Amino acid sequence: MKKAALASAILSTFLSGTASAATVYQDDSSSLSVGGRAEARFNISDENKSDENDSFEDKSRARVNLKGKTQIAEGLGAFGTYELEVNSGKDQTLDTRYLFAGLDTDFGAISYGQQDSAQVILTDFTDILATFGGDAADLIDGNKDKRENNFVYSGSFNDLTVTANYIANDEKDSDTYGISFVYSLPMGLDLGAGYVDGKKDNVDTDQYNLTAAYTYNDFYIAGLYAGGSVGDADLTAYEIAAAYKYNQFTFQGVYNYQEIDPKGGSSEDNVDYFAIEGIYKFNGNFRAYAGYLFEQLDNTDDQFQAGVRYDF
Repeated sequence: MKKAALASAILSTFLSGTASAATVYQDDSSSLSVGGRAEARFNISDENKSDENDSFEDKSRARVNLKGKTQIAEGLGAFGTYELEVNSGKDQTLDTRYLFAGLDTDFGAISYGQQDSAQVILTDFTDILATFGGDAADLIDGNKDKRENNFVYSGSFNDLTVTANYIANDEKDSDTYGISFVYSLPMGLDLGAGYVDGKKDNVDTDQYNLTAAYTYNDFYIAGLYAGGSVGDADLTAYEIAAAYKYNQFTFQGVYNYQEIDPKGGSSEDNVDYFAIEGIYKFNGNFRAYAGYLFEQLDNTDDQFQAGVRYDF
């Protein structure tokens, strides 16, 4: 995992199409860039069927993001990020994905707004597919991305990246806090660990994450193990991901599993599937992809998803 030089860049690594984002304004101290994507995609599965709907479902979407930064003084800057997503199909929605601003210092970046929890830098190790994946790791809400009322600190210290956050939930007694560490070794090995704690509807919740990723030339493999609890119920999850790049092709696969074990009851699998995917990148702006999900749970159906995406 490659870390950005500034901590504010770490906080913005989620932004779609950042590699293609265009700088629309720049002077000696400030800059503004615009990026995003147009993604036409569809899903085919019996999971989509109902009395009104067939197995085919459109899942097209578009995103637009704005990123600004300015230098205030020596060793002190400010930044702001906004990203909007438009979804087509039967669920036509217009949603704010990210909206935050903060200060960047020599000791790290501090920001507030709607942004990722401290654990996302860890869950991104295995959440690599364009179609499926990343469904098992979020055992509790405080582990997820795009959290509102979120205070975040992120700093890089040589090969160590530290991220911490506090979510001041609007609901009474529902605040959460978390911290994560990622250490990058020179031989292509990245190790991570994190912990998040809080309450949900006056019920104590907690989760820990352990991750590792290894990159060798065009090959990538990563794993995540998570454990935690919601009240008296114990939660366990793990994700495994692998990718291989050959010229303009990328072949990827994941396995996601999540189990809940309530006290005094029988355990239940919430997530259990394999998924494979192929991506062809025509250039830095345009790609096509297709993925297939093999469900392992009873009373669930496999899924096929494909699409084309233009980053700008």
